[in-house]
Amino acid sequence: MTTDYRRLRVALLGAGAVGSQVASLLRQHADELADRAGARLELVGIAVRDLDAPRETEFPRELLTTDAEQLILGADIVIELMGGIEPAREYLLQAIGAGADVVTANKALLATHGPEIFDAADRVGAQVYYEAAAAGAIPIIRPLRDSLAGDRVVRIMGIVNGTTNYILDRMDTEGAEFGDVLADAQALGYAEADPTADVEGYDAAQKAAILASLAFHTAVPLDAVHREGITHIDKAMMDAARRAGQVIKLLAICERLPESADGAAGESISVRVYPALVSREHPLATVHGANNAVFVQAEAAGDLMFYGAGAGGVQTASAVLGDVVSAARRHIAGGVGVGESTRANLPVVPIGRVITSYQITLEVDDEPGVLATVAGILSEGRVSIATLEQTVVADAASGGTARIVIGTHTAREQDLSDTVDRLAASGVVERVVSVLRVEGD
Repeated sequence: MTTDYRRLRVALLGAGAVGSQVASLLRQHADELADRAGARLELVGIAVRDLDAPRETEFPRELLTTDAEQLILGADIVIELMGGIEPAREYLLQAIGAGADVVTANKALLATHGPEIFDAADRVGAQVYYEAAAAGAIPIIRPLRDSLAGDRVVRIMGIVNGTTNYILDRMDTEGAEFGDVLADAQALGYAEADPTADVEGYDAAQKAAILASLAFHTAVPLDAVHREGITHIDKAMMDAARRAGQVIKLLAICERLPESADGAAGESISVRVYPALVSREHPLATVHGANNAVFVQAEAAGDLMFYGAGAGGVQTASAVLGDVVSAARRHIAGGVGVGESTRANLPVVPIGRVITSYQITLEVDDEPGVLATVAGILSEGRVSIATLEQTVVADAASGGTARIVIGTHTAREQDLSDTVDRLAASGVVERVVSVLRVEGD
């Protein structure tokens, strides 16, 4: 027996890798989705820039349009998969103003204009869904927004960019060089022709801003997220990490701190993205290839980990369609949308106030007294040595230098940074090779 469901009009903006999959699945599984949503989801149109552009999936010509604004005005649910800031921002605001719920996977837009979009939805009682914006197919938005709403999230540590995880994982497991693996990632479609957004940490920073806003009920502007990329990571650093029982991962870290930005009583938060050393015993060390994982620590729930594909057309489409079903159910039930909770207004501290441990790699003069000088500078800077490994550089052309790898106890970032500057200017240090944080201990 066919159930006579109410029809909801769905407009799709964008028909790229994800948009094409969403459109196909909406059409292929229309009956199943209707049973789950309690409404028949009718794809009324797909807004594209070029009607004749080649696409992975062919659609009936009458579904395609270049008039996004007209399509939006006739929809109950608008799915934005165009990417970029404009005109995506303008279209989402138009959809909300017209009374539609919106679904988006646009991390860049939410990281820069999230408060504006959420406020617009609150004013008219609409709902913004964005499960696919932070970690692809991994369900992390709903757990943070709903399941953990009664708990206190202490820390999030995640691998949220598949491209960089693929690169670092192959450098670790195969001993490959950064440039070679990047070229392979581009050939496989994991990395764009211009990989800057991935390898310099911009993509991960956008996702970190979204996750921190949810976890700590605080609007986190993108420019408050400290960001570093992985382009300086080389084979020698990977080898040193392996000898220490560690692996290098690009991490997005969102952390609740017990003191305010000025050191006074009261909580604050830190949001940062950088390559870090992780013990091979930590769950995040086992995340291989282009997969993502988000490790959440909450006061009552304890440690939680969410793992899966961080990208891919059909995988991301899964998260988008989950949001579409949720939006349809809300339409059927009626009532206003649930607004984002950002009332905590916790200050975001600069990177200098973060406390963690470090691995410092130096090239130094291979002569008596150098280690004592280095140890003295570290002590003066309130940085305590936990481990030290020295290797004499075998190349005679080096002029008699040695490489030392120093593991520290926990220290404040600003103290560590100042100390590294003094080491660089000490006269016994030829070069500061690298400074990596150690996370997850």
